[in-house]
Amino acid sequence: MEKLEYSSIHFTERMLRIMKIAENEAMEDKILLPIHLLIASLQEKTGVLGEIILKSDMDVSSLRTIVRKKMANSNLCVVSDRRFSIPVSKEVQDVFQEAIKFMKNYNQVFVNEGHLLKALLTTNTIDEYVSDEDKKVIKNLGTTARDMITHLGNDQFPQMDSTIVRKVNKKEYAIVEQFVESNFSFEWSQTIKEGFSLNDPHIYIAIADKEIIGFAAFDVYKGKKCYFGPMGVSNSNRKKGVGTMLLHHCLKEMKEIGYEYAIIGEAGPIEFYEKACHAVVISNF
Repeated sequence: MEKLEYSSIHFTERMLRIMKIAENEAMEDKILLPIHLLIASLQEKTGVLGEIILKSDMDVSSLRTIVRKKMANSNLCVVSDRRFSIPVSKEVQDVFQEAIKFMKNYNQVFVNEGHLLKALLTTNTIDEYVSDEDKKVIKNLGTTARDMITHLGNDQFPQMDSTIVRKVNKKEYAIVEQFVESNFSFEWSQTIKEGFSLNDPHIYIAIADKEIIGFAAFDVYKGKKCYFGPMGVSNSNRKKGVGTMLLHHCLKEMKEIGYEYAIIGEAGPIEFYEKACHAVVISNF
C-alpha cells in the first residue's frame, strides 16, 4: 500500500476541520473518497462554503446515498495517509497533490478550501456526483478570490511594532516597486507605482535586516476609496505575523481618515482576514 505524506505542507484550520469531518464521513465506508471531502466541505458551512450550499442544489443525504451505491460495486486502489486513520483512495492522493500545486501557483503557504474545491473540479473526481450547474457554483463561489469587508468603527487595534512596519516615503518608490514585481507580479507593481503618484502614498513596508520583506497599501487600486490591497510578504518571512502587522497599520490609518468600513479586494487567503480583522466575504447573491 503506497503511503502519502505531507510533512512540509501546512493546512488552514478550516481545511483541517474539513479533513476531520471527511474522515468521520468515510468511517462506515472504510475508505475515504474525494466525494467525502466535498460532503465535509458542505457540512463545514463557514466562509464561502455556506454560500455554496445556499446557491446550489447539492444535498448531503443524496450524496451519501450515491456513495453507498458506488462502494458496493467498486474495486478501489487505496493508499495510506498519516493524516487519516483509514485508507484513502488513490484519487484522494491526486486531489491533494493538485490542491498543493494550486497553493504554490498562487504563491501561498497554506492549503485552503479554495485549493481543495478547485482540485476536486480539475481532477474530475466528483463528476459522477455533482451536476454541471453545481460545479459552476463551486467554481464561481469557492475557487476564486473574493472581496471581503470589515467594520472599522469599533476596532481596537493591537499594539504594533513600528520598528518593523512603517509608512513609505516617496524616495523609496524604485526599491518598493522592484520588491513587489520580483516577489509578486508586474500588475501589483504597477498598482504600487500608481500609489506613489499620490501626494500621500498609503503604502506601508515591513523591514528586517535593512531589507524589505513585505508591503501593504490602501486607496491605490484604480483610485478606489476604502479599498485595502494589495498586500504581500516574501515567502521566507511568512507565518511570522508580518502580514497581520501590515494589515493593521493600514486599517488603523483608514479608521483615522474616517472610513467606517474597509473593502479587502480579491482576498485569496480568506481565513487569514476572517481571523485578523473579522472580515466577511461579500455575497455574490
